[in-house]
Amino acid sequence: MKTIKIYDTSLRDGTQAEEISFSVEDKILVAGKLDELGVHYIEGGWPGSNPKDVQFYKEIKKVRLKNSRVSAFGSTGRPKIKPSEDHNLKALVSSGVGVACIFGKSWDLHVKDALKIPLKENLDLIYDSVAFLKKEFDEVFYDAEHFFDGYKANPEYAIKTLKAAADAGADCLVLCDTNGGTLPREVAEAIKMVQKTIKTPLGIHCHNDSDLAVANSLIAVELGIGQVQGTINGFGERCGNANLCSIIPNLQFKMGYKCLSDSQLVKLSEVSRFVSEIANLTHNSHLPYVGESAFAHKGGIHVSAVMKKAETYEHIRPELVGNRQRILISDLSGKSNILFKAKEFGIDIDSSDPVTQELVETIKDLEHKGYQFEGAEASFELLMKRVLGTHKKHFNLIGFRVIDEKRKEDEPPIAEATIMVEVGGKVEHTAAVGDGPINAIDNALRKALEKFYPSLKEVKLLDFKVRVLTAGEGTAASVRVLIESGDKTDKWGTVGVSENVIEASWQALVDSIDYKLYKDEKNVRRKG
Repeated sequence: MKTIKIYDTSLRDGTQAEEISFSVEDKILVAGKLDELGVHYIEGGWPGSNPKDVQFYKEIKKVRLKNSRVSAFGSTGRPKIKPSEDHNLKALVSSGVGVACIFGKSWDLHVKDALKIPLKENLDLIYDSVAFLKKEFDEVFYDAEHFFDGYKANPEYAIKTLKAAADAGADCLVLCDTNGGTLPREVAEAIKMVQKTIKTPLGIHCHNDSDLAVANSLIAVELGIGQVQGTINGFGERCGNANLCSIIPNLQFKMGYKCLSDSQLVKLSEVSRFVSEIANLTHNSHLPYVGESAFAHKGGIHVSAVMKKAETYEHIRPELVGNRQRILISDLSGKSNILFKAKEFGIDIDSSDPVTQELVETIKDLEHKGYQFEGAEASFELLMKRVLGTHKKHFNLIGFRVIDEKRKEDEPPIAEATIMVEVGGKVEHTAAVGDGPINAIDNALRKALEKFYPSLKEVKLLDFKVRVLTAGEGTAASVRVLIESGDKTDKWGTVGVSENVIEASWQALVDSIDYKLYKDEKNVRRKG
C-alpha cells in the first residue's frame, strides 16, 4: 500500500483567509494537534516575512513533536543577489528546522511582468536557491507557483522551471494550481507530460476557486503524485485551499492509499473542530466527513433504513473519522426518528405505544408553529419527558417585568428585569440588570434560582439566535429563538417561539435551566 505524504499548510496558507489571524500561541496549539493527527509535514509560516512567524519557529523548537516535521516556507532568492546574502533565504536557514519549501515562478507571464527579468535568469534563480538550501536542510521542496497556468501558456518553459529545481537537488517538485482555475482533465494532462521528462518525486498544491481543489488533488495522486499539500477545513485565501479533511479519508477509504494510521484518522473530526475554534470561526456543519451534519438523517424513511443498516444512507462509518451518526427531529420525522432519539436519551418506548404517535403529532404541530428541534435537542428531550408524564417541574413562574430605558441619546439603554418564582412552596422575588432585556431576564432568573440550585452558577449562555418566521408581517412577525448553553462538561440547545421576542427568549431560557437541573439529577442517579 503506497503511503501519501500529507503536507499541512494551515498555519501559513490557511491564515491568508481574510477572517483568520493566528497568534503565535494559537499556531503552537494547532501544530500540536496536527502532530497528534499524524500529518507528515507542518508548514509553520514564512520566517522572512513577519516577526510572528520568526517567533513561531523559536517557540516550536521547545515542543516535542512525535509524528510531524516542521517546514519553513519562503521564496526563491531575489535577482542580482547571491543566495548566501539573500534575506529570505537566510531567514529560512535561521528558522532552525530540517525542511524548507520555497516557491518560484513557473508562468512566463509572472517572470516577465512581475519579476521583470529574462526567462533564463528565472531558471538560474530557481537552481541557485534550491542548491543553496540543499546544503542547509535535510529536505527541500520546490513549489512551482502557477504551474498549471504556466503550462497552458508555455508548456516548454513551465517544465524547464521544474527541471532547474530538480537539477539543483529538490526532494519534491510541487505543482501548484495557485489561481484555482484548472479542471481535473487539465491537471491530468499536465502531470502526464511532466512525468515524461521529470523523474523527481512530485507533489500537488491546489486552490479551490473552481470548487475542484479536492478533485484535482485526488486525480494527481491517482497519476502517481506522492505528496499532497492542503489545509484543515480548506481554509485559505479567496475560496480556500484543498481540504485535507476530505482528501485524507478519500485517499485512505476510497482509493486504497495510506496517509495516517487508523487511530490517528479517528482524530480527524476533533482536529477539524479544534482548528475552527482556534480560528474563532463557527465550524461548518456541512463539511464532508467531519461536519456535524455529515452523517445526520432527517427523513423518516432514511432513519428507518439506517436503523436497520447504516450503509443504506452512509458512505462510511462516521466513527472512522471521529464523527457520529445523528438522527434529527423535524416535521419530516416518523416513528423511527422518535424511537431512535428516545433510545439515545435513555427513554424506553416502543413503536406500538400510543405515546410515540402522540409525540410525532406534537412535534409536527410545534414545527408548523415555528419550533425547530434540530438545533435544540435539549428542548426535545424535555418535550418527550412532558408527553410521557415524567417531567419534574423545578420551579413555577409567578411573573416577571422588564424595563428597557434610554435616558440620553448618546448613552446605551438600561435594561432591568424583576422576577418572582416559586420553588417548593417558597417564593423568591428579585431583580437584575443586563446588557439588554433578555440578558436582564437571564440574570434575574439565575439570581432567583441559584439559592435553591447552586449548580446553575456553572451555566453559561454560549449563543443566542433570533430568526423572523413570518415574512411580510413586519414587527408583528413570529420569531424563533435558539439558545446554546453550556457548563463544565456539556453544551445543549433550547428553543422558544412567539410573536413576542421576550416571551420566545423566556421559553428557551427556561428550557435551558430546566435541562441543566434535569441533567444534574440524571447524573446523580447514574452515579448512585
